[in-house]
Formats: sequence, C-alpha cells, structure tokens
Amino acid sequence: MQQQNSFAERNEGGLYLVPTPIGNLEDMTYRAVRTLREADLIAAEDTRQTIKLLRHFEIENTLVSYHEHNKHKAGETLIRHMQEGKWIALVSDAGMPAISDPGEELVQQAIAVGLPVVALPGANAALTSLIASGLPADRFQFIGFLPRQNKQRQAVLEQVKQHESTLLFYEAPHRIKETLNALLTVLGNRRIVICRELTKKFEEYQRGTVEEALRWCEEGTIKGEFCLVVEGSDGQAEADVWWEELSVIQHVHHYIGLEMNQKEAIKQTAKDRGLPKREVYAVFHQLD
Repeated sequence: MQQQNSFAERNEGGLYLVPTPIGNLEDMTYRAVRTLREADLIAAEDTRQTIKLLRHFEIENTLVSYHEHNKHKAGETLIRHMQEGKWIALVSDAGMPAISDPGEELVQQAIAVGLPVVALPGANAALTSLIASGLPADRFQFIGFLPRQNKQRQAVLEQVKQHESTLLFYEAPHRIKETLNALLTVLGNRRIVICRELTKKFEEYQRGTVEEALRWCEEGTIKGEFCLVVEGSDGQAEADVWWEELSVIQHVHHYIGLEMNQKEAIKQTAKDRGLPKREVYAVFHQLD
C-alpha cells in the first residue's frame, strides 16, 4: 500500500480539496477560508461563481479555471505547478470537489505522480439530504446524475434495482419529471424524498411516493438543484407491477412517452409482463 509522507518532509507542492457552501455561506469552515487564503492558486469549476465567495470572505488570491471542457489541458498545467512546489486549492461551484465534477480526474493525476492530496471536510448536498430524509441512512449508494439518454438511464437503474441501500440522485429542474418517470418505471412506486434549495431560505423536503412526487411536479416549484433520496429495494422489486392497471397498448405508449422507439417499447413491455414480444406486437397493432 502506498504511504504518503508528512507534508513537512516533502519539498513539492500538492492538492487541497476545499468544500464550499451549498447555499448558506455560514457553512464555510475556518479551515477552508484559511486554506483558500494560503494556497498558491485556486482552481475553480466556475471562476465567476467562486469570485463571489472569495469577495464575501475577503480572500485575495490567484484564481484559475478548471472545468469539464478544459480539464485535460488545465490538469497538466496544475500538476506541473504542484511539481514545482505550489499548493493548489480545488473548489467546485458548491459542495465537495470531485463529486459530480471533473475534480476526480485531477485527484487521480496528482496521486499518479506521487503528489499529496489533502481533503477538507465540509458541505455535501447528498449527505445533507440523506440524514434529513427519514429514509434509512445506515446503508446508502450515491448515484449522482443519471445519463440523459433513455437507454443508458434505464440501464443504470436496472443495475441498482435490487440494491437494498438507500439511493441518492442529483437532478436538474428541467429533467426532474423525466427522471421520476424513469424511477417509477424501473424501480416501482417506492418512497422518495425530493430535496431542493438545501440550506437556503426556501429549503424544501417533499416526502411521499414516486407517484405522489410526479403529481407534486405538476403543482410544486420546479426550481433549483434537486437531490432525490429513494428507498432501497425490499426484495420484492421483481414483483412490483406498477403497470397492472394499464392495458398492453397503454403500457407500450408509456415507454414511447419516455422516448423509446416503438420496437424498444414493445420489447420492454413484453419483458415487464413476461409475454412473448410477438404477442405484445400483435396486441399493439390489432387496430392497424
């Protein structure tokens, strides 16, 4: 196992991972403020967002950009700076760096060349949502953002369908309904907690079932970043028949509404119902 010497014994620089508030600026720690002041450079996912944080805490330091679209070139430059003896503080727009942002790659690059990596504890939207959700917190799995494409999204959900641990997802407001429909389709009508505007003035937790969450989307405020805390499997997921009140034709149309083509929708309907594809095809086309 690789051993990391104490920083005082090393001449080169290294990487600090500095969490930032997910909403409430009072959640910034003393250590995080000091680290941002003392680092040689601050690498930020969005420099426009980070400059507001630095101004609030009266931090004067050099700010450079490190994000999804420049991470390869910028990462090489940052590694070179660290090898020359500089300490880089990495921050994301909000919360923990390297969680659902490109910081993960920079951490891997630093470790690969033997540079020290120091993680500071701090705010995280997923864990904040979990402990306030009321769902089991003894075992959980962080999924993050699901793929945008329907096939890939369904494949990820199928992989975690039987997991008994509580599931944590991130989602953007313009995709929340689509994601909830996918959760209902693959995982069934489980308990769910929708968390939004965490630590802010209008913090909100909506608790209920996935079906109730979909109804809430028709009336609630679809604004801000969302964290979805979803109940784990009770071991009966395969017996879940959310579609039992739907006809075969309605069942196929449900999947077409989730952006599947007709062939894919018929195939998935047949799988759900345990029927031959040709039988579902024949029923679906009986009015042709």
